[in-house]
Amino acid sequence: MTDREWREAADMKPSTVGLALVLLVGFLLRVWHLGSGVPFAVGIDEPAIMTTVLRILKSGDFNPHFFEYPTGYIYVQLGGAVVQFLFGAMDHAWRSVQQVGPSDFYLWGRAITAVIGTATIALLYQAGLRWGARHALLAAGLLAVFPWHVRESHFVLTDVPLTFCVALTLLLSLRAYEKPTFLSFVLAGASAGLAAGIKYNGLMAVSLPIVAAIMASAGRSASLPRVLTAMAACVVMFFITTPYAVLDMPGFLNGFGTQAAAFLPRQRDADVSWLIYLKHLRLALGWPASLLAAAGLILAVVRSLRGPGHGRWVLLVVFPAVFFFLIIGWTFLFARYALPMVPFICLWVAIATISGVSLLRRFDIPRTVRTTLIVALTLAALLPPLVTSVQWLRGFGVKTTQALAWEWIRFAVWPGSLVVSEAKGLDLPPEHYRIQFVKSLDGRDPAELAAQGVQWVILSSDAWGHTIIPDEPRHPPPPGHTAIISLAQEMRVFLPTVDHPGPEIHILRLTSR
Repeated sequence: MTDREWREAADMKPSTVGLALVLLVGFLLRVWHLGSGVPFAVGIDEPAIMTTVLRILKSGDFNPHFFEYPTGYIYVQLGGAVVQFLFGAMDHAWRSVQQVGPSDFYLWGRAITAVIGTATIALLYQAGLRWGARHALLAAGLLAVFPWHVRESHFVLTDVPLTFCVALTLLLSLRAYEKPTFLSFVLAGASAGLAAGIKYNGLMAVSLPIVAAIMASAGRSASLPRVLTAMAACVVMFFITTPYAVLDMPGFLNGFGTQAAAFLPRQRDADVSWLIYLKHLRLALGWPASLLAAAGLILAVVRSLRGPGHGRWVLLVVFPAVFFFLIIGWTFLFARYALPMVPFICLWVAIATISGVSLLRRFDIPRTVRTTLIVALTLAALLPPLVTSVQWLRGFGVKTTQALAWEWIRFAVWPGSLVVSEAKGLDLPPEHYRIQFVKSLDGRDPAELAAQGVQWVILSSDAWGHTIIPDEPRHPPPPGHTAIISLAQEMRVFLPTVDHPGPEIHILRLTSR
């Protein structure tokens, strides 16, 4: 079978309008409810990046003193923070860097991630053109609505930037395979080094330019110089993005060691990790796209072995295989760890949908029938992940009782106040309040709290051991809270409703007596 038989003749012209619509949908999904939870309930790992950014911003010391991540994305966020500070200063929001804290920069930081996530869609489209314009558009469309990618584009985390770098490496490796020049392998290797500079496991992206160097058609004798060129560029770019790996080698080694120690090998008696990832993938894609992805992978493997165009098909298989083998061996298991594989999965789905149906040409099935089948499979592949993404976004954007409490606190509680709180999911920014979080205030003496200078107390039903169900009878605070409630001035109570779920929250003002 020739390479042309895998594509319809009308599938050769890229669709600018189609790509623009896909990018618009992808961008809107990634900025929808972008500020939800800021700054009182940010993502679990977001502070690790933003506190490091603010430490550099305030000290001028570019050594992050934090190497559990490489510093590539930290420096990107630092650039964003500098720009935001300048705009804020011109708007008279602050006068010095000592006045700002991480909570002031989360929204801009998330916006940077959302833009990078949207740009990844464009990169995948360009890579997908090697298989056909409709392949490229379908793959880009699937990435635009892919629930994992939509979700993680809402946080200041490294997974979406890493996915961008992997997609860039795929694109540049395809170009290096097509035109095997010295510069093409430098660029492909450097993009792999950029991936490693975002997250350590991004180093696996170097498998792409290595395979491109080996498979390139310019002669086997040139393979070794190309491989060495790509690997050298990868190393150089890693140290450009993480310079203190050399300048502060002990700190870097200690940080890397800490991170490596946390990712222990998975125990043999634990649940089968590869199967768990496949379940996560099936839930994200739905059954139609999941089956298409499996079919597309099989087609890619077959073409990798039989050709024509072995190289680009091998590139479509090698990184997911290497990366998947790496992540299934860890104790920690989260769906977002597999995010760098998603662009390849999207291409597998597109290949099964477009190229797979095109195989029907061999049986003299009319083109109208084939086109109708492609449209039906496209809708079946796109709609379930789109619905899943929208459902997650709606849940993410729900205004909880914690959100209502934060809105009241930010206007009613003056900065610098000493606050004692037992409320989960209501993390007041320490740069604005002197905050003490306790597991429970049950039995605490209000006079003792007042003597310590405590001015505000936040009580929450999730610390009482009760699950509050909207429109159900209320559970009063336990007896141990009676003294605080009776002696303090209750300023606001936030009760959960269907529209505003969450714990029951009491905000009390404590005065010395």
